[in-house]
Amino acid sequence: MDRGVALIRGGSRGIGAAATAVVANIVAADGRAAAARADVAIEADVLAAFAAADAIGPLAALVSNAGIVGAKARVDELTVARVERMLAVNALGPIICRREAVRRMSTRYGGGGGSIVLVSSAARRIGSAGEYVEYVDYAASKGAVDTLGLGLAREVASEEIRVNVVRPGVVDTDLHAGGGHPDRVARMERVIPPGRTGRSDEIAAAVMWLLGAESSSRIGSTLDVAGGR
Repeated sequence: MDRGVALIRGGSRGIGAAATAVVANIVAADGRAAAARADVAIEADVLAAFAAADAIGPLAALVSNAGIVGAKARVDELTVARVERMLAVNALGPIICRREAVRRMSTRYGGGGGSIVLVSSAARRIGSAGEYVEYVDYAASKGAVDTLGLGLAREVASEEIRVNVVRPGVVDTDLHAGGGHPDRVARMERVIPPGRTGRSDEIAAAVMWLLGAESSSRIGSTLDVAGGR
């Protein structure tokens, strides 16, 4: 990516944690970086996070990564409260973040352009019926991320903003244990063609490639990093 500030939404654990170490590395190299605690489903928290980024410099990149899963449940067992929370974090949160990023990056508002990468999930393609952690409501929320990414890409391409989506498969993070299935990684290795799950650093590398100049012709694309699943 070009020189400027990158805001990583959802960097405290899981896939995003691969980026958290970047803060320490930047500071160690006499650069400027900061971490801000925020619930992405709360607009005031999102605005505060963007304000923290503004204090460092002009925004050049947004990585929209935060997401949640729920306990095992079929559609006929879902509660309104669960689905509302799922959509608030996984779908509404990205919309708010994208709005704020566009207001800062877009040439329409005097910005210098930039790049946005959204993190979706292979669950969006397979529906996740009866999966160990990523159930149908989760898959649906990630389907919204894919669609929003494509629509936004076409909406702001002429304003010097590139938008793309990374779609990971099963990644060995604490997300699975948090959903009540610490053995999911071992189970899923049997159905993933390479016989292993993905790593956070592999997803981070895909994100960084989409942020950079090497992918300058990528607009509105979806990059699967799912081990052939």
